[in-house]
Amino acid sequence: MKIDAHWLQGARRVASPNANARPEGEISAVVLHGISLPPGEFGGDAIERLFTNTLAPDAHPAFATIAALRVSAHLLIRRDGESVQFVPFDRRAWHAGRSRWQDGDRLRHGLNDFTVGIELEGTDECPYTEAQYATLADVLGTLMQHYPAISAERVTGHAWIAPGRKSDPGPAFDWAYLRRRLGTV
Repeated sequence: MKIDAHWLQGARRVASPNANARPEGEISAVVLHGISLPPGEFGGDAIERLFTNTLAPDAHPAFATIAALRVSAHLLIRRDGESVQFVPFDRRAWHAGRSRWQDGDRLRHGLNDFTVGIELEGTDECPYTEAQYATLADVLGTLMQHYPAISAERVTGHAWIAPGRKSDPGPAFDWAYLRRRLGTV
């Protein structure tokens, strides 16, 4: 994999308007998320529609409360391993919301400012696929190579930066397996 002008080569591009400039240009960590739309269902274009502000609120009962949200992520990794990029890495995607993280000796807030947000199509309870882990490991390796401030230790989950508010990527995500794939264990 390769990054060119902050876009992952080989990823399908679907531009999201839900992004803005990073306040200090820092790209130094990754937040992993889990998402399925409708909840518990995989496939379809609802995630892309959510991130591009085109999700019809009446298309499914679960969409009524989220269709007006203005959210995005840098990448989505689908169940079959396909990667879809919504926001170039040098821009701030709106994925983490209210968040905090102990970064060395300082507590940081507003992780969208310096993180790359990666959504994995899945749920807290359903195991993620081998294809997703393979793509994720390749993407993370590429990010670490292109943005040296990112390391395996600086990959975290949404649940860990928004405790009590978020639970993803959930207990079904195998952190130990990801670390083995990255060669950090």
